[in-house]
Formats: sequence, C-alpha cells, structure tokens
Amino acid sequence: MRDITYSVPWNLMLITVGAALVGFAIKAILVPQGFVSGGISGLGMLLSYVWGGLTPGWWYLLLNIPILALGWFSVSRRFFFYTVYGIATLSLAIEIIPWTAPIHDNFLAVLAGGTLFGAGSGVALRSLGSTGGVDILAVFLNNKFNIRVGQVSFTFNLLLLLSSMFFLDVQRALYSLAMLFVSAMVMDYFLSLFNQRKMVLVISDYPEEIAEAVLHRIHRGVTYLNGQGAFTGRPKKILLTVVNNIQLKRLEEAVYSIDPAAFTIVGNTFNVLGRRFSRRKVY
Repeated sequence: MRDITYSVPWNLMLITVGAALVGFAIKAILVPQGFVSGGISGLGMLLSYVWGGLTPGWWYLLLNIPILALGWFSVSRRFFFYTVYGIATLSLAIEIIPWTAPIHDNFLAVLAGGTLFGAGSGVALRSLGSTGGVDILAVFLNNKFNIRVGQVSFTFNLLLLLSSMFFLDVQRALYSLAMLFVSAMVMDYFLSLFNQRKMVLVISDYPEEIAEAVLHRIHRGVTYLNGQGAFTGRPKKILLTVVNNIQLKRLEEAVYSIDPAAFTIVGNTFNVLGRRFSRRKVY
C-alpha cells in the first residue's frame, strides 16, 4: 500500500476527487449563498463578486500562476506538476458543474459547504500534490516548520474574511468564517485519517512476559525504557510500543491478563514513520 501511494494513477485520482469535491462546494453551495471560500479560490470569488468580468474559476486559475513559482523552487518538481494538474482540474470543475444545491438555510449551507470543501482539500493534500493556492504555501511551511496545514489555511482565510467585510455584508462574512472553521477541522481530520496510532507505555512487574505477548500475540515491536520508581527507588523496565486502534483492545487484554495491577498510559500520535507503519511523505 505504501508503494501505491507514490504511483501516478493513485495521486491523480486523489487530486481529481479532491478537486471535484471542492469545485462542487464552491459552485453548488458557496457561490449561490454569496459566501467566500478559503484560500485563493475565496479571493477569486471575492474579486468576482466585487469587480465581475471573470468567473471564480478563471480568477482562481490566474491568481495561481505567480504562486506556482513557490512550488517549483521551494517544494519539488513532482509537487509542481501534480499541482498544475490540480489547479486545472479545480478551475474546470468550478466552470462546468451545472448544479445548485437546494439549500435555503444559511447554517446548513455552512455545514455542507465547509464539510465538502474541507474534505476535498484534505483528500487532495493526501496526494503528492495539491489543488494550488494556499495549499502550496501550507505544504511549504509544513515541510520546513511542521506547521499543520489546517492552521495555515485558517489563518490566511481569517485575514481574507476580515478584508471581505469591506465588500460584503457582515452577516455573509461571518457565515463564511464559520464555514471556513468547519472546513479547516474537516481538512485536518482527512489528513490524519489512517495515520493516527496509539503510543502505549506499560509499567509492570512482569515486563518480559508482557513484551513476549506483544511480540507474538499482537505482532508489534516493543522497546524497553529504563526507569526507577520514585517512592521505592527500585529499577523498572518500562515498555514502549505503538499500535493501531484495533490492536489497542487486544493489547489491553494481553497486558491485564498477565498483570492486573499494570499501569498503562495511552497517547494519540498524529503520524508514525518507520517499518510496518507510514512511509515518509516526500513531495
């Protein structure tokens, strides 16, 4: 599966599906409601509302041309060409989608538009490219400083919406802000989907027996950490392992069938790189 994620058909499929979802959200929900979406597409929509002349799809295509230079020089050539495809696909989707979603409640439009926009952005960013715009800057900052993609998008979008209040009525701008918050949360969820693992620390008087169970019953590796009890002063072997959500329950059963008094700490991890886990994503 890790090899498939680097194949061209897989990445083109992710970008196409992501662009279709984003394009549908913009054309069928956001534009009819008069909302402003996130990133460069939102800037294109705002320019279309204020000055007209070009449709949001054409504005999006033109605004992305100078931004692509960042992808070419700061990320990689592969990322650049995948992103060119994503920009073209999203622009085409915005132009050719003929439907308008029959949503009359603004709050429902916020939820539907934000969910579809965030899902599409997240699916596209799971590829080795993007659909352009702020995604290029977000990938660059994520690679260099490990800043989460959703945080970059939400910050840019907040500044965009504050500016849009000069051109749109305040109510529309606030609905757009709520939609972008939903979008950022959904996008981060899709980016972490299938990557999240559980890091488990086990403190027990039977570390060897538990380690044996994890190795042969759960089929996961275990690392011994040397510790010392603060109260007793006795040395302790602390077990460290990483499992997925399904294996967590089996791990608990294995641990407590051996030592009912074991002390277990379980923590969420956003991503785990290494053998039998995720492969490092190289754009």
